[in-house]
Amino acid sequence: MKEVKLYNIIFPIWMLIFFPPIIFISLAGNFIIDSLVILVCIYLFKLAVDSKEVKIIYKKSIIKVWLFGFLADIIGAIILFILGIMGEYLGLSYEFTSAVNFDPFSNPLAVATIVFAMLVSALFIFLFNYKITFKELIADNSTRLKVALTVAIVTMPCTFLLPTKWFY
Repeated sequence: MKEVKLYNIIFPIWMLIFFPPIIFISLAGNFIIDSLVILVCIYLFKLAVDSKEVKIIYKKSIIKVWLFGFLADIIGAIILFILGIMGEYLGLSYEFTSAVNFDPFSNPLAVATIVFAMLVSALFIFLFNYKITFKELIADNSTRLKVALTVAIVTMPCTFLLPTKWFY
């Protein structure tokens, strides 16, 4: 009998621990939301006079907005991850760390902490887009500020507040 070996050439299966399949849904959802927000901002702040300019602005900004948004979400998530995992070592109560990890609304301080992490993410979304993504695309500082602020507020990771106990 011939021995058959199957090798995972494309993707090591253990990576699913660190990179769960749901991440692909999240990436796609974020891309769609970011696309809609950019298009609304283009029309709301009159950044383009015709559909050709809309396409140019969209194409030059969407990937950066999407990737920087995801990076900013990761920064906020790291705050929550550290508090959730290292909470005991930091002298935080089990009730607090459990609330941060599984059910934010069971502890008011957990809600405040998660909102803080959301705001940190929003701040980074704003900074990345104001200083990098839209720097060359939107010359007027006031308009660039409004667009970056709108993107940051609308795309901040409100899903941080979802109780993870709903999914387990």
